[in-house]
Amino acid sequence: MNRATRAVAGIAAIGLGLAGLVGCGGRQDGATTDAGGEVTCEVGADTRIGIATGNSTGVYFALGNAYAEQIGTATDGRVKATAAETGASVQNIQQLVAGSYAVAFSLADTAADAVEGRGSFEGQAQPVQALARIYTNYTQVVARTGSGITSVADMKGKRISTGSPKSGTEVIANRLLQAAGLDPARDIQAQRLDLTKTVDGVKDGSIDAFFWSGGLPTPGITDLLTTARDQVTFLDITPLLSELKKINPVYEEGAIPAATYGTPAAVRTIVVPNLLLVKSDLDPNLVCVLTRALFDRKPQLEQANAAAREISLETARKTTPVPLHRGATKALDDLNAPK
Repeated sequence: MNRATRAVAGIAAIGLGLAGLVGCGGRQDGATTDAGGEVTCEVGADTRIGIATGNSTGVYFALGNAYAEQIGTATDGRVKATAAETGASVQNIQQLVAGSYAVAFSLADTAADAVEGRGSFEGQAQPVQALARIYTNYTQVVARTGSGITSVADMKGKRISTGSPKSGTEVIANRLLQAAGLDPARDIQAQRLDLTKTVDGVKDGSIDAFFWSGGLPTPGITDLLTTARDQVTFLDITPLLSELKKINPVYEEGAIPAATYGTPAAVRTIVVPNLLLVKSDLDPNLVCVLTRALFDRKPQLEQANAAAREISLETARKTTPVPLHRGATKALDDLNAPK
């Protein structure tokens, strides 16, 4: 092979590599921008999109992969979706805006920060809108028995996992620590770990306690309670709710049913809704198709994770202050129309 031939081969290899990257999330083939006009809910063939989810042992990942599969089924293969593991909410929104994904899972409080240019997005309002409100995330705060931790305030000086960097879990964890009078940067030994590494750390004793915001049941938490039940306990964090509501009224009190993880009783906690997000200028016809698939294929999503049972036409529009995308509005109008 001469030098010129090797150069051509090298360029071809680079091209194949880039094509592979596109298939894993990069550019969204066929995911065009909003050109205005009527929403027809029709998309061309071979539209490829990426879905930003979360940690591999969380509900975002389980549900996101099922959603990706059902999008293909609902559109007879015209839209091909791929779900990717990510750090979750904050990172998802950043990469959504950057064009790496067409759809992103996010906690509602993080999404509100994004559209209002607050918190992790200070001074930079993000051009995102909602496809729908989906299910509720439960703040699951777990401590090792014998750690001396019975409240968030007791975490001072301890080894605490606050979730993956740039995740919605990390946002809530830091807010709870501050509400308890602690500085997340100085008063704890912060371990910014994903759920898999966090659970492993609790099992081997290198983590004293952790925060996790996820749907029910979260597979990683199920694993922990199955294999190390006597080593851990859930904390009731509801005394901190009033402080969190001063930041964002989206926070509410809830309870993790005893049957979820086989706990002696229900665990009182703080809950926050989840949203599916898209860029504000995404093709409304594609958004319409994606929204329809979410509801038309709901029974299949429920088989992937029980959290999908909460997906409802009655609550889908409750995304304030995040505006609903006009493609989603069209789909929900059609789905709610008299038959």
